Amino acid sequence: MKNVAAMRACMAEGLPLKPMPPPVKELDPSVPHAPRCPLILSPDDARFALANALRYFPEELHAELAPEFAEELRRYGHIYMYRFRPVGWEMKAYPFHCYPARTTAGKALQLMICNNLDRRVAQFPHELVTYGGTGHVFQNWAQFRLAVKYINDMTDEQTMPMYSGHPAGLYPSPKSAPRVIITNGMVIPHYSDGETFERLRAMGCTMYGQMTAGSYCYIGPQGIVHGTTLTLLNAGRRYLNGCEDLHGKVYVTSGLGGMSGAQGKASRICGAIGVIAEVCRAAIDKRKAQGWVDEVF
Repeated sequence: MKNVAAMRACMAEGLPLKPMPPPVKELDPSVPHAPRCPLILSPDDARFALANALRYFPEELHAELAPEFAEELRRYGHIYMYRFRPVGWEMKAYPFHCYPARTTAGKALQLMICNNLDRRVAQFPHELVTYGGTGHVFQNWAQFRLAVKYINDMTDEQTMPMYSGHPAGLYPSPKSAPRVIITNGMVIPHYSDGETFERLRAMGCTMYGQMTAGSYCYIGPQGIVHGTTLTLLNAGRRYLNGCEDLHGKVYVTSGLGGMSGAQGKASRICGAIGVIAEVCRAAIDKRKAQGWVDEVF
């Protein structure tokens, strides 16, 4: 009950400013963290990134927050605003009725966001990355705080537009309209090369939401088990003389993080002996704890 009460308070609070949470000196070692983003910003770009981050806060707080955000940008290649990550309750999908939003759609959205950032689901939960190394739910924790607050207050005659994690507020709309309209990663094709995208991401201008991270609908690697299983079965039917399962066959592959974590489970369903290479120890340990791989070497 304490967890639920703290979660409900967070959803209704918005950005905690009086007082602000204390700064985070070191990252929590109990969860995996995203690798440092490549920092390719000029001094002008870095100033723009800071201005983009500070726009969520009243001007009287800028003197305190600017050096902290500049240090995050230098150390991690991105401004995550770690001090605003909710603490005091477990981030996970609570029963639907526990969420405090005014509308049914709002409760569903709050639940989906919390599920996407559950440490058992998300790849790098404290960097708001759900899967794929770059599949962000939001760019920073201020966006999380503001979005869940808007969703909490939303009526069935309002819509919240979202762009790359940035909530643009609540706007009047008919009941038949979507409650949230989301777009992510919009970059003019002429400029949509990897280096430009990384620069814009570091500046807080865009993010890659993948298909289900930035739209809050990722349900964990189990969501891709069926597709991976069918892929293996059909590969056997096509290339192994039409066999209906893979008993007695060895399936050699790589990857246990994110959606590739389904490969171990799919191997077992198909009856194959799965031999899966993975360089990240945290991903290996997660799949072993889930029972999706049997042995680790």
